[in-house]
Amino acid sequence: MADPRLGQWICSALGLLLLLKTEGLYVGMTLLESAVAKGAVCLDGSPPAYHWDKGFGSGINSWLVHIEGGGWCNNVTACLGRKKTRLGSSDHMVKQIAFSGILSNSRNFNPDFYNWNRVKVRYCDGSSFTGDVEAVNHVTKLHFRGARIWLAVIEDLLAKGMKNAENAILSGCSAGGLTSILHCDGFKALLPMGAKVKCLSDAGYFINVRDVSGTRHIQSYFNEVVMTHGSSKNLPRSCTSRFSPGLCFFPQYTAQQIRTPLFILNAAYDSWQIRNILAPRDADPQGAWVSCKLDISNCSPVQLKVMQDFRMRFLYALSRLQRSRSTGMFVDSCYAHCQSEMQELWLRDDSPVLAKTSVAKAVANWFYDRTPFQKIDCPYPCNPSCPGMASSPEEYTEA
Repeated sequence: MADPRLGQWICSALGLLLLLKTEGLYVGMTLLESAVAKGAVCLDGSPPAYHWDKGFGSGINSWLVHIEGGGWCNNVTACLGRKKTRLGSSDHMVKQIAFSGILSNSRNFNPDFYNWNRVKVRYCDGSSFTGDVEAVNHVTKLHFRGARIWLAVIEDLLAKGMKNAENAILSGCSAGGLTSILHCDGFKALLPMGAKVKCLSDAGYFINVRDVSGTRHIQSYFNEVVMTHGSSKNLPRSCTSRFSPGLCFFPQYTAQQIRTPLFILNAAYDSWQIRNILAPRDADPQGAWVSCKLDISNCSPVQLKVMQDFRMRFLYALSRLQRSRSTGMFVDSCYAHCQSEMQELWLRDDSPVLAKTSVAKAVANWFYDRTPFQKIDCPYPCNPSCPGMASSPEEYTEA
C-alpha cells in the first residue's frame, strides 16, 4: 500500500517546481554596506539593497534596473510607521525574492530580456528616491536620503559591469514607476554614450484629480512628501522651473520634458489610484466605495460613471505624450496595478492583450524599434482578456 506521506511529498515537490517555473528563480540580496559612509541609507539608517541576477550569453552587456514600489511617506509620523518595515529598513527585507515577469530568467516567460542583467532595487526611503535632508532628528532618527541611495546603487552597478552596457532599461512599479520617470534622463546620462537606453513606467502615471468629495487630496499629499524629504532639488528642473515642486510628482507635468524614450504601461482604471486618489478613505467616511474598490464588478452605475470620468481625465493627462513617436503606450481597461512584475499580466497564454499583443511583446517591440506601440483600450468592461483581479504588492497601501 502506498505511503500517503510520499504522495503528499510528490504533490508538494510538483507544486514547488511549478512555482519555480512560473515565478523564476529566487535571487539573493546584495546589501550595499559601502553606501552608509556616503549617507545613502534607508529611513532607519540601514544600508540600501538590491537583487541582481547576472546576464549571460547575448545579454551579458544588457541591463534592466527595476525599482520596487511601495507608496510614500508624507510626514514624520508616516515615515516612522515605515521605519521598522521592509519599506523603511533593509533589516526587515527578505533576503531572497522571486524574479518573475520582466525579471524572469525563463525564455518562455520573458523572451526578450530573460538573459539580461536583471536588477531589482529595494525601496526603503519613501520618496521615490528624491529626498536628501542632511540633518537627522536626534529623537526620530529618521534619514531622508532617497536621492543618495539612487546614486549609490547606480554607481555600484556601473562598477559591476553596467559601465559597459550596450542596452539598458530603467523600469519600476508604482512608486518605482514614478522613479523611472523622474530619474530617466539622469539614468541615461550615467551610461555609456551610444548605449540604447529607454525607460518603462509601470503603474507610475499618477494623475492630479479631485477625489469623490471634491478635494485634491493627492496634490496636498505629494506637496507634503516633497516638503518632508527635501525633494525639490532632485526633481527634474524642466518641471520645477515651471511648476511648484509638489506638482512635479505628477508625470502629467514632468514626462513630456523627458528626453529619453519612455514607455507608459498603465491601467486606465488603476486600482491603486481608484482606491487612494479617486476614493480615498477620508473622502468616503460612510464606506460607500469599499465594495466597489475591492472589485470593480461590485460598483454601482453611479460609481462606474465616476470611474469612467476618471479614465477620461487619465487619458487627457496622457494626451501630450502621444505626440512623440519615441513614446510607447499600453493602456488597458483592466482593474489592476503593476503589470510587468506579475507573470500572469506580463506574458502568459491568458495575459491581457491590446491589438492582440501582450505587454511583454509590446515593450520589447518598442525597445528594439521593431514597431511603435501606442495603444489605448476601449472603456471597461470591453476587454475580455483582463483578469478578474486587481492584486499587487502594495495595493492596500493607503496614501
